[in-house]
Amino acid sequence: MSTNTLTTTKWAVDPMHSEVQFKVKHLMITTVTGYFQQFNIVAETEDESFSSASSIVFTADVNSINTNNEQRDTHLKSADFFDAENHGEIRFEGTSYEQQSGDDYKLHGNLTIKGVTKPVSVNVAFGGLVVDPYGQTKAGFTVTGKISRKEFGLSWNAVTEAGSVVVGDEIKLQAEVQLVKQA
Repeated sequence: MSTNTLTTTKWAVDPMHSEVQFKVKHLMITTVTGYFQQFNIVAETEDESFSSASSIVFTADVNSINTNNEQRDTHLKSADFFDAENHGEIRFEGTSYEQQSGDDYKLHGNLTIKGVTKPVSVNVAFGGLVVDPYGQTKAGFTVTGKISRKEFGLSWNAVTEAGSVVVGDEIKLQAEVQLVKQA
């Protein structure tokens, strides 16, 4: 991503109007949904159109994971999965942002989970720009993607007596993001 300090517009996440969720198959018959309740996104663009981005960084606090089940959340924070004690942050740093067609983009970057960094690409649908009733310029996005949890060292699993896998490998990612233009 190129940096152009002359016309750079800075953006920060509006956490009240954004959410980051993930979905994973349980017993390969149902899907469990989880959220990161504490996360941050900062971006820099060369203009307000989001046709290009010079910097995008996402971080999530592993200890803020919430799947609506305290026992499962504790297990996810343990060394079997995220190892929050030693790896308390998930980090994504964008490397390129390219238009696919219309308001659809592909964001490429490096995702770090549990000390493992891998290249990842996600789909970004740009929802547009609006000035809210308080005079703030806001931009909206829907982000979707998939990763293999095992590639990031989240390899714990169990098998039922019948041979079914308890937790699927594919993690579906979805985020609704609202960014606020910074003064």
